[in-house]
Amino acid sequence: MPTCDFFAPGYASAREKFLSAAEAAGAKLSAHALPEQRGPEGEPLCIDVAVLGAEQPPEAMLLLISGTHGVEGRCGSGIQVGYCVDQLHSNLPPGTATLLIHALNPYGFAWHRRVNEDNIDLNRNFRDFSAPLPDCSAYEAIHDCLVPESWDGHSRLEADRELQRRIVACGIPAYQAVLQRGQYTRPTGLFYGGTQACWSNRMLRRLLREHIPASTTRLAVLDIHTGLGPLGYGEPIYAQDSVEGLERARRWFGPEVTSIASGPGDAGPQSGDVGEARSASAAVSGALVTAFQELDQALEVTYLALEFGTRPILDVLGALRADSWLHAIPDRVTPHRGPIQNQMQEAFHVDTPGWKAAVYGRTADFVLRAGRGLAEG
Repeated sequence: MPTCDFFAPGYASAREKFLSAAEAAGAKLSAHALPEQRGPEGEPLCIDVAVLGAEQPPEAMLLLISGTHGVEGRCGSGIQVGYCVDQLHSNLPPGTATLLIHALNPYGFAWHRRVNEDNIDLNRNFRDFSAPLPDCSAYEAIHDCLVPESWDGHSRLEADRELQRRIVACGIPAYQAVLQRGQYTRPTGLFYGGTQACWSNRMLRRLLREHIPASTTRLAVLDIHTGLGPLGYGEPIYAQDSVEGLERARRWFGPEVTSIASGPGDAGPQSGDVGEARSASAAVSGALVTAFQELDQALEVTYLALEFGTRPILDVLGALRADSWLHAIPDRVTPHRGPIQNQMQEAFHVDTPGWKAAVYGRTADFVLRAGRGLAEG
């Protein structure tokens, strides 16, 4: 199968490709349906899980996640299909199993949205909601400009002018950091983290408990994302808060591993490495990696977000802004619906053979690097 054929145009066809490829590879499959929601054609929306590899309880595991941010699932799903078709799990060390979690946010995948059925950014939802929430005043100051009353006319023009003024005043990295950090006060806004753990959050925690056995002492995680960084380049972003873990990630995957602690708008590297490259991603609140902290403390987790560039950052943020406006009013009647949905897909997926080959090849390389790291023992 050519690399291009690993990738599908939408959720339903991506799910069909994934299930077929995983079954052909001999995976053990399970499906978990999102309650009370359906896709555009009335199809069920599911997180699908495939387990490949070791017959005995594994000492080491590789986990590949797609669709944490729904619309980014086309890329992650294609990579997972290729993983199964090319049987990349056979290149892992003996005693290593693979866990594939397909479409962690199936609603967003199906409806071409980054967020879930409650407008929640899943990668901002993994936090302790009984504790005080972060200060969202910086986001509050620009929310009305980001999501104006109308998408054309005077109010849109004034909103655009104000945002441009702020970007000129503070710079693109600081503007990006304010947005990406996450906010918990505006349910119709960008990067909204919610007020409680959402369904996909709870499901991921459950799946980790069910599919990572007590025998496993080492876990490598590749969480596939798109939208930030140079076109087609997969930036490996270390999102944990551990100097030792960062050093291990760089030993396994190479010096190009960046830390989310040194992203746009931040003071700089936290590890003390002067001149260290900044991440394309800003630090975020309620990141998904937090879910792994609840696992057995004896389990060594090495988590990377593998971020593939698509479009310039302001184009990507502009698409998210348009999507938030479109859905700020449920079932809004507007001629802008189709163009905004297309804008979202183009912001997070590049439908060219070269881009697809680049993202698949980069991930396959990182799978092999993960295998060498897991073999260290």
